[in-house]
Amino acid sequence: MENPANTELKLLDLLRSRYSPRAFADRPVDAGDLDLLFEAARWAPSCFNEQPWRFVVATREDPEAHATMSAGLVESNRLWASKAPVLLLCTTSSTFAKNGKQNALAEHDLGLAMGNLTAQATALGLSLHMMAGINRDLLRESYGIPEDVAIVCAAAVGYAGPAELLPEALADRERAPRLRKPQAELVFSGRWGTPRSAS
Repeated sequence: MENPANTELKLLDLLRSRYSPRAFADRPVDAGDLDLLFEAARWAPSCFNEQPWRFVVATREDPEAHATMSAGLVESNRLWASKAPVLLLCTTSSTFAKNGKQNALAEHDLGLAMGNLTAQATALGLSLHMMAGINRDLLRESYGIPEDVAIVCAAAVGYAGPAELLPEALADRERAPRLRKPQAELVFSGRWGTPRSAS
């Protein structure tokens, strides 16, 4: 299923075609394509080149690992995300390795890595849906994640499938038009709250 961004501006096709489906086709993701996703993330910029992000990956090729990751999703996400062929847990270290000081940009840098990963996924015809609805305590225990590592989100990765694969309420959300706030609410100039004049 395609659901491109509704914009009159000339966005890159890669950005325009990216969306976050809940319906995933029953089709595995090639291990080489996964390598490309994580390589794209590896080359994201980060403060002091710290690269604070770490990922835990579970694929359907290892049913036990996939079930462990699925169990860490809240029920409303597990309903659809457990069908995705790949699940990721996205984490970041909260301190700099070189001096132990707090890294205030760690989650920002994880976001940049996920942006790269998402763009690479889209270029490969894959889709990705990030989820904040996870059981962090359970996932920390399941994977032995240290306390100084922040568990930020999870993501489902795979090939987008038809909305008909979903329960009716979710299928309706899948087919709904994609909405974004106008730039005037997001970009200011001169003073806070004063919209930048568009060209």
